Amino acid sequence: MQRSDKIKGLLHDLGKGLYERDEVLKLALLAAVAGESLFLLGPPGVGKSMVARRLKYAFKDARSFEYLMTRFSTPEEVFGPISIQKLKEEDLYERKTEQYMPGANIVFLDEIWKASSSIQNALLTIINEKVYRNGEQEIKVDLKGLITASNELPPEGENFGPLYDRLLLRYHLGEIKGNKDFLDMITSTEKVYEDTVEDAHKISNADLELWHDQIDAVKVEEEVLSVIQIIREKLLEFNQKQEDPSLQIKVFDRRWKKVIRLLRTSAFLNEREKVDLMDCFLMSHALWNQPSQIAVVQEIIAETIRKHGYSVAIGLGMLRREIREFQEEVEQEVRVRFAKSEEVLRPVEEQYYEILKNGEPFAGKYLQVKDYNRLQNSDVPVLNLYDDDFKLVSRLAAESSDAEFQVRLKHNSQFHQLKLKTYQKERFEYHYKAPHPLVRSFWEERYAKLEEYLEKQNLRLQSEQPLELLKGKEHLFIDASLFDIVEANHREVKEELDALQLKLEKTQHLYDRKN
Repeated sequence: MQRSDKIKGLLHDLGKGLYERDEVLKLALLAAVAGESLFLLGPPGVGKSMVARRLKYAFKDARSFEYLMTRFSTPEEVFGPISIQKLKEEDLYERKTEQYMPGANIVFLDEIWKASSSIQNALLTIINEKVYRNGEQEIKVDLKGLITASNELPPEGENFGPLYDRLLLRYHLGEIKGNKDFLDMITSTEKVYEDTVEDAHKISNADLELWHDQIDAVKVEEEVLSVIQIIREKLLEFNQKQEDPSLQIKVFDRRWKKVIRLLRTSAFLNEREKVDLMDCFLMSHALWNQPSQIAVVQEIIAETIRKHGYSVAIGLGMLRREIREFQEEVEQEVRVRFAKSEEVLRPVEEQYYEILKNGEPFAGKYLQVKDYNRLQNSDVPVLNLYDDDFKLVSRLAAESSDAEFQVRLKHNSQFHQLKLKTYQKERFEYHYKAPHPLVRSFWEERYAKLEEYLEKQNLRLQSEQPLELLKGKEHLFIDASLFDIVEANHREVKEELDALQLKLEKTQHLYDRKN
């Protein structure tokens, strides 16, 4: 069974009997395989503990530990009681950890912000190093998934920052929204706490050990690194605009490094050898600090991928500048400009043309620009002027260069040949000369380099990326609707590369043309 099929089947099994919980289950599984943790924010009774209990069944022979924190919780209740026998016989202060958190693979800690400082310190070591210091020895903890939960954010001024920062993924879990899903949930009689995962879909310790190094080998392409860098800059810009420091979105270096591991894991489980832009949408669950920032983070990520996804890695900005400068240099060398005057209409106040008779203003009469334009395009050229006794009945046949500015007017039963007031406008014509052979040779080298780079980037978009784009809608952890954002950027970059290729060819034609 292929790895992606295994994970797809596993996610399907984990979601049996649950409603509107697919996304959080996906994140929980992804975090567990990546060796990261998940924080669930939400009111009581929305299934936070259910996520952890279901996650246990994703792994073969997994042991779980679940605990509800209170202000009076002690380390003994989380990490195990002191071994009286060891204390008496060996004078060792050690805990019996087998049935507690250090001996578990899947851990759920509810009301995490009620944990005492001593519990927090031990948790930090377990999360960071996968180690629990038990007396004088260090116990290697086989912790696959840590899920914490609360109905509130960490209280200010109580030094929960280090622990909160280490919980990489954050998810705001709410009530079921769909009416049908809600009714199906409350009337369902399925036993949601039972193991519904097929053995063939379960992940073994051997799988995880094998996957560990393979995940680290997944490549992070330039377009992904560029997107991350731009997102980081946009977050810094957002923070600078916040007068209240508590509203800032603070993401430190350690979190960015963990994000890369998460993206690599996503790519690996999707059967890819490198991270792509679809994986980047997972960052929306790792960068916010409070729910009010979720929409901001999502918008920044989507906008960055939409505008800069492939364009920065391909170097469109550099290409635009290089080809523009090349074109300007060639034009300056081979084009010679000549000025030429021509007669054009002079509008008055941008709405009227002044009527002349024998070269002088005709009784202060004007023709509206819109009427003149309509007359030009009309089969029946009859328009009313401002005075009721004036009617424009036809245009003079085009017998001279300025005939288009002449009109026939009927006044008191007489026809008059009149002219609209014009002025001389200077326009420019260009003649071309052949460049010096040495200059032309230099330009040919420059053209060849730019063309080679364009061909290389076009080939990359046409051969490599479409394979990723084809799989984009089948992403295991990201909603297929977000694929449109990636595809739009890919399409626009391809179109701009084609436009730059055409511009480059036109520049070559300028110095290569026969005069």
